[in-house]
Amino acid sequence: MKPKENLVTVCGHNTTMLHHMLRHYQHNVKEIFVVLYAHHKDDPVIEEGKQILEKFNLKPYKIAIEEAFNWERVTELYNETTSLKPDEWWIVSDDDELQLYSKPTYQIIDECEDNGWEFVTGGFLDRIGENGEFSKITEDCNVWEEMPNAGFFRYPLSRAEANKVTLLKGKHNVVPGQHFIQFDDGSTSWGKSHPLRYPVEKNFTQVHHFKWDYSVLQRLKEVSNSTANESFAQEYKKMLSSIEYLDYKLDLNNREFMFERIDKPNYNHYRKWNSLREKILNISGL
Repeated sequence: MKPKENLVTVCGHNTTMLHHMLRHYQHNVKEIFVVLYAHHKDDPVIEEGKQILEKFNLKPYKIAIEEAFNWERVTELYNETTSLKPDEWWIVSDDDELQLYSKPTYQIIDECEDNGWEFVTGGFLDRIGENGEFSKITEDCNVWEEMPNAGFFRYPLSRAEANKVTLLKGKHNVVPGQHFIQFDDGSTSWGKSHPLRYPVEKNFTQVHHFKWDYSVLQRLKEVSNSTANESFAQEYKKMLSSIEYLDYKLDLNNREFMFERIDKPNYNHYRKWNSLREKILNISGL
């Protein structure tokens, strides 16, 4: 069965995970749209991004020169891109997010088309390296093996939103962070349920978040000092402070973090997913 959805990602500031992200999705989508988010015309993100894309026979869909860490603008870029094909389906994924679904996405899309559902949601599974350490990721490594521990630590440490819109019709917009759908009447998909959402009992997408490699520590410091978005800066400050307090190593035995070792991309391997799904949904009152 041929893929029925497109993919959009915005890659900026760091290209560590872009190669692994493209390798994860390349055979499962129709078309890939990569926006390179640079801060000036000589930003190394541009050349590094182009070189990675060439290995997958891709070119940047767009190169945006913007203020660093302007998440509102990043959101606009996502929404501008998906609106190119408003009647088609899109996976929306940051470049450090590898999504896993309970069944092939074409089956989910078929069910959506039959029932009038127009978006699919999920939640974060945070990844960390051996012994809870921040691994150094290279292009040649297997990220699932280099960061084999899957759990839920970002919310406990920083209160960052854990819900995510992962698959949607292009006519819909997302809010910053792609956490919810933003509707034309000013409302969002936040809430217990929504008639346009694919039922979470049938699929709650696992968003394996490979953000937490060694390079993230410097980015946390930079975003913490940014003035582009005060709320995100405060979230990153909390996260950085928590990591520093833990001496840059997470406790894999901390029950609140719900860690399990998952070194292969398989939706069914994380045994606590149903429990974590309910926890994530309850965080935002869904």
